[in-house]
Amino acid sequence: MSHLSRRDLLRASGAGLLALTAGGTLAACGDSGSGGASGGDADTGNITVWSWATAAEALRGIVPAFQKDNPGITVDVQDIGEPAIWDKITVGLAAGGQGLGDVLHIGCDYLPGYQEKFPGGLADLSALGADAHKDKFAKGLWPVVSGKDGHAYALPWEVNPLGFFYRKDYFDKAGIDPESFATWDDLLAVADRFKAANPGVALIGINRAANPTPDLDFVQALMQLQGAFYFDLQGKITVGSEAAVRALTIVKRLDEAGLIGDTPGVQSWPPVMKAGKLAVAAMPAWVAHYLEKKIPDQSGNWRLTKPPAVTPGGKRTALVNSTHLAVAASSPRRRAAWKFVEYTVTRPASVNAMFNAGGVFPALTEAYTDPLYAEPSAYYGGQPVLRTFADLATEGGFPTNYSGDYARALKLVSDAQVKVLLKGADPATVLQDAAKQLAQQTGRGIA
Repeated sequence: MSHLSRRDLLRASGAGLLALTAGGTLAACGDSGSGGASGGDADTGNITVWSWATAAEALRGIVPAFQKDNPGITVDVQDIGEPAIWDKITVGLAAGGQGLGDVLHIGCDYLPGYQEKFPGGLADLSALGADAHKDKFAKGLWPVVSGKDGHAYALPWEVNPLGFFYRKDYFDKAGIDPESFATWDDLLAVADRFKAANPGVALIGINRAANPTPDLDFVQALMQLQGAFYFDLQGKITVGSEAAVRALTIVKRLDEAGLIGDTPGVQSWPPVMKAGKLAVAAMPAWVAHYLEKKIPDQSGNWRLTKPPAVTPGGKRTALVNSTHLAVAASSPRRRAAWKFVEYTVTRPASVNAMFNAGGVFPALTEAYTDPLYAEPSAYYGGQPVLRTFADLATEGGFPTNYSGDYARALKLVSDAQVKVLLKGADPATVLQDAAKQLAQQTGRGIA
């Protein structure tokens, strides 16, 4: 997938489901996903795989080896495009699975919504043997791919651990070592020193007005470091929780300290970063490649470390997003489709081949034994940045439940952040108001 589309995907997530939900009751698929319609157990034949952009290209690279090892199965990988794939999957599920590909590449923001709105729409992979791989992926991902029955309805492919990228040259000017930051309070404590040494440079970039789209990657990451999000794993609303308030309060304090720079518009942070106006990027693994390719003139200036904790002694890892491969329950070749999913994401050779081809950072922890993860990067001053992310993924994070109402929560929390940044509102007040509105809109209880 293209690296910018990863961020745009998360910001726009839920739009298709939200539109359908607003239109009335959804038609659920009739297939339970575990036994299925006649022919569903076929383990040969032609299967179609739906993905997008460079992820689709990476999947195509696996096809020759898979077909050689699995005679009788042919694979057609289709680049549906993003965000077009979300609407196409949504429409197919709403139609009882008609017209869907056999294998579906699904983001963490859509997967729980599909499971909630279309029960039985995705095949029960536990019934096909998925549970044998339960402990092979970054900790915190298995609950994301599991349904309320505890069965797996997808397997993790991509994971994006949160990193703390920083401009070493800027911090050196101020005599500050970001490696010493244990919490975000430590960073706030040196705000004046940093600003004095680097006039006109901000630490964190946020689109203050959320125009044209919400910019909540940072506040979400702060929540995820605490094991919190907009919903808990039971689907109850946690928008107004203490953890959420702490996250938005950090945003407010950074802003009051003059450490937040405005990154307006569709392009958001890249132009500001290219201009050398941002010193920190609290962002996931895909950014490592993006900076190197898109801002080559800053080579040698950037470094990477673990993100600071929100509270003293708190967790310093978070899995901020992930994508997965699922099998449509309506597929007449579910077993063949499952073979491809299993071959693709549970074998180090497969996921590393796709990663090398420009694909996504693998969720399979066994993949990290490959020497490529220990290679030093000249761009990052000789740091083995992939090893840092591999270690973060191995340590794992708290699971995140985006639910089927992520789009609604995203809008309400975005409005709350805008009030804090533009009007000086109290984080606790605006988030508790947002929680009440979300409960009214969705019928969900507040945790």
